[in-house]
Amino acid sequence: MELEYNSDREHLIIPEYGRHIQKLVNHCVKLEDREVRNTMAKAIVQVMGNMQPHLRDVPDFQHKLWDQLFIMSDYELDVDTPYPKPEKEVLQAKPQALDYPRSASKYRFYGNNIQIMIDTALTWEDGDLKDALVFTIANHMKKCYLNWNKDTVDDEVIFSHLKELSGGALIVKDTDSLSESKDLVRKKPSKGFQKSGSKQGKKNYRKR
Repeated sequence: MELEYNSDREHLIIPEYGRHIQKLVNHCVKLEDREVRNTMAKAIVQVMGNMQPHLRDVPDFQHKLWDQLFIMSDYELDVDTPYPKPEKEVLQAKPQALDYPRSASKYRFYGNNIQIMIDTALTWEDGDLKDALVFTIANHMKKCYLNWNKDTVDDEVIFSHLKELSGGALIVKDTDSLSESKDLVRKKPSKGFQKSGSKQGKKNYRKR
């Protein structure tokens, strides 16, 4: 008696249903009588549903089972189905490749949101409201810079970066000064340790 290894057996298209279901599907495909094929296909779908009772209340559960039946037959099964037959080309079609998200700029520590805010500010009309927005963006840029580099940073560096990221369109007035570094970056309070003796708060009673 020779042992039969899974590596030598036929590849299972949907392994969740096991090899016996796959053999039933293969047998159903080879049946010549169409009525017999229809009867056996319905029986296979019923058995497949019994193997997943927790999905019976899921919408379109039967539709999913019939689609899986055709998939396991490699789309060769010719039976009457209550649902449209799945198309092999559609199911095996490769999805469109997603564009890799581009970085906002070479100053990655500012993040993409800063670039979005700058692009929004460029669409605003000149005025006090736009100046306030530009000043807020510069303050946020300084905060992002300090989160990346804990050392202090000169406001002129932030102004030059803002000018570069906006293509020279956004300039903070010289009279405006950004928030202090200590106000933008809050240090976590250090945990102090209190030294206390094991007998602190306890009274010693001596037997008399």
